[in-house]
Amino acid sequence: MEIRSSKLNESYEKIIHKSGLTLLLYPKKQFRTAYAMITARIGSIDNSFTIENEKRMVVPDGVAHFLEHKLFESEDGDSFEKYSKLGASANAYTTFDRTAYYFSCTENFKESLRVLIMQVTHPYFTEETVLKEQGIIGQEIRMYEDDPSWRVYFNLLNGLFNTHPIRKDIAGTKESIIEITAQTLYDCHRAFYNLNNMVLTVTGNFEISDVLSVCDELLSPKMALRTERDSIEESEEIAKPFVFESFPVSSPIFHMGFKGIDKGFPQNFFNSAIGEIICECIAGEGSSLYRELYDLSLINTEFDTEVMAGPSYIAAMFAGESKNPKLVAQKIKNEVERLKNEGIDRDSFVRAKKCCYGRYVDSFTSCESTAFNLAQCHFAQEEPYSVLKRLANITLNEAQSFLRENFDESRCTLSVVAKDEF
Repeated sequence: MEIRSSKLNESYEKIIHKSGLTLLLYPKKQFRTAYAMITARIGSIDNSFTIENEKRMVVPDGVAHFLEHKLFESEDGDSFEKYSKLGASANAYTTFDRTAYYFSCTENFKESLRVLIMQVTHPYFTEETVLKEQGIIGQEIRMYEDDPSWRVYFNLLNGLFNTHPIRKDIAGTKESIIEITAQTLYDCHRAFYNLNNMVLTVTGNFEISDVLSVCDELLSPKMALRTERDSIEESEEIAKPFVFESFPVSSPIFHMGFKGIDKGFPQNFFNSAIGEIICECIAGEGSSLYRELYDLSLINTEFDTEVMAGPSYIAAMFAGESKNPKLVAQKIKNEVERLKNEGIDRDSFVRAKKCCYGRYVDSFTSCESTAFNLAQCHFAQEEPYSVLKRLANITLNEAQSFLRENFDESRCTLSVVAKDEF
């Protein structure tokens, strides 16, 4: 099925392969590079679930990330080496709610796609290789523990959330990964790497017929396996308003967040777009507050805003470096209250919406970000072009209502990493 955007004058094909795998194919012949990504709907928060007609399973923290590492190994060699021989560049990542594997290449596309599909559909785990990987991931965990930017971010999540698994490091802990076995990995792979729970997104310079040929060659029809995740119970209140960690940094680093009202997917996904517009109004580069903070040397060019949203969480965040993070946080709170009381200025709203709309349109100029958009929208049960239309149609009243509901000072946390506590 062709899905077309008159605004972008582009289109992509959506195909449900006979195997159950969804294919989202977005040719961009003006590029030399082809980019392919296969994404499974499993992330770090998926640590308790029930496979249909079977008993409930609880797995150690960090298992999704552990799986990501181990799926590069197979009985006939390492996938990285296979990609390298083909001239392709490959990697993977795990987030709170999904895991993605990808490669880019300018030649040998079909051969690289075969490697990608075989990599995620043919797991190979042994107790010996799992033990070796525990040491490797343990080193990675220690590296992140020594990264102040990583620490300030997860400290914020620990302040915003009480019991939600989003509080836990995506890689797990040194203690939790020791509990992971080869059987744990096989169980999680069976539960979440069913083809009906995955999506293949391909962008750039490639032939659709090549993708279909490889999928027909390697993938046979699979019955959809129903895996029920445990519901996540999380109160609207935050855990703590301030979190500090001492670190030998040259300048204090801060993350400030407002915990939003969880509406579940796909509503959280759409609400994140409204949240981004509001963050732009509050402290985007075109806002009066940003100029004030910058002129007072309270922030620098590292300052940024973000809205993170997933199946069971949403939060608006402001982050950067500052000699006085508490003063920055207070000024942001003051601006939020002013906008609640006086209303968002229409011109500021229009400018912020155009800014967010432009960023989204610009993301389609990159093969990597286009593939990311396709996968993200797929799991949010949205079409990428529909998001474009909904962004354009967001009203000032919607933004004002979202601001009042989701930017509450009582649900705000400030996380700071600095040499000395303020």
